[in-house]
Amino acid sequence: MIYKSAFGFPAWNFRRAFEEFDRMRRQMDRFASGLEPGSGENYQKTGVFPALNLTEDGHNYYIRAELPGMVSEDLDIQVTGKNLSISGVRKILPEAEGARYHRREREAGKFARVFTLPGVVMAEKINADFSNGVLTVSIPKAEESKPRKILIN
Repeated sequence: MIYKSAFGFPAWNFRRAFEEFDRMRRQMDRFASGLEPGSGENYQKTGVFPALNLTEDGHNYYIRAELPGMVSEDLDIQVTGKNLSISGVRKILPEAEGARYHRREREAGKFARVFTLPGVVMAEKINADFSNGVLTVSIPKAEESKPRKILIN
């Protein structure tokens, strides 16, 4: 709705201006989300997949990723320097012929997550376990990444 001033020119409406800025911001967010790696047709479209936690203790980093319905043969884990990648193919059984969706949030296709680990690791000693849809990767820290107690003279 355009408001007119007494002279027939459009009146300035601050609320309308902010609504327009908010609309433009939402459009830019949608546009920018399509530019992210993995946003193509064959990649996971709803949120970040897989959801994961990265934790550490004195000796290891741990990654726990939720991958429901997947099998270990469909996963690929690689480490290069301080970067760890988890990728794979998510398969979902097709619906019955003629089925109509009311809501569709689960997508099938390729996915990949790559992130930088907080410190140097011993790549040759990384261990992965996949149980009940949860991938647990234990990543031993290199000696230079472990905390050291400094003695005071």
